[in-house]
Amino acid sequence: MIVVTGAAGFIGSCLITKLNKEGHENLILVDDFSQLQKQENYITKKFISKIERTDFLTWLEQHAQEITCIFHIGARTDTTEFNVELFNELNLNYTKSIWNTCSKFNIPMIYASSAATYGLGEFGYDDDETKINLLKPLNPYGESKNDFDKWAITQTNTPPQWVGFKFFNVYGPNEYHKGRMASVIFHSFHQINEKGQVKLFRSHNPNFTDGGQLRDFVYVKDLVDVLYFAFSKQLKSGIYNLGSGKARTFLDLAKATFKALNKEPHIEFIDTPIDIRDKYQYFTEANMEKLIHEGYNKPFTTLEDGVNDYVTNYLIGKNYL
Repeated sequence: MIVVTGAAGFIGSCLITKLNKEGHENLILVDDFSQLQKQENYITKKFISKIERTDFLTWLEQHAQEITCIFHIGARTDTTEFNVELFNELNLNYTKSIWNTCSKFNIPMIYASSAATYGLGEFGYDDDETKINLLKPLNPYGESKNDFDKWAITQTNTPPQWVGFKFFNVYGPNEYHKGRMASVIFHSFHQINEKGQVKLFRSHNPNFTDGGQLRDFVYVKDLVDVLYFAFSKQLKSGIYNLGSGKARTFLDLAKATFKALNKEPHIEFIDTPIDIRDKYQYFTEANMEKLIHEGYNKPFTTLEDGVNDYVTNYLIGKNYL
């Protein structure tokens, strides 16, 4: 059996589609299934059972010998939440418990870290494990992810294979439920359809023009391909970046969304909200050499192609992957 936590969410449900496509139907889905708005993400998938997140650690101890791998994708991901104790409980300690059981029963573990661990990028965006203790995340979410990474690399009792992926700016189908935390492409699509324009954050940094803020946008289809590669090829244990490797501007993203809808760009700039302004990343770009060196050679989807596929095949018609 293969376990996927966060199975009802955006990335988790797309991973299940990938696993099903590769012939894996012996899946255990873990999440908070009381959130009915997420049902469409997984109801058509093939799996064995659903386990509530609060029951999973007990269930895991009882069924550990039947499990071949755990994809731990589930997490509290709200970057505007500042309750540190909540992140310690759901992201840090919960993940430690899964790790310890995987170590005890020799279960491979692949988990989601985050590019939020890099903070303002003072130390670059290299997935160099010797730099992890130097990183300065900008919010409790990023701190919780970095705290686990720091803990993981010091452990002597480990799963037989463990891989942490620092997800960069992921976009794509199955994020309909995410509200404010959905991708800028998702929000741009709806703004264009409702008002004929896109609102982007104005730059409050003199080194960047309005809309010139740069992020590493990675299509979720590429991301789950990498996760499957890590599982199927027994990727060497460690922490890896998972982005496209190419920073692009929000202006590029907005223009690509207009193009996918066959509309002329109409873009307005608004002030970045005060609550996130001093914690805003103006540049992120994954150094992907480590993963490539370990044998991953599939090209990443360009921003234009990814946006076009997402808009035309999923957002128009509200389809799911």
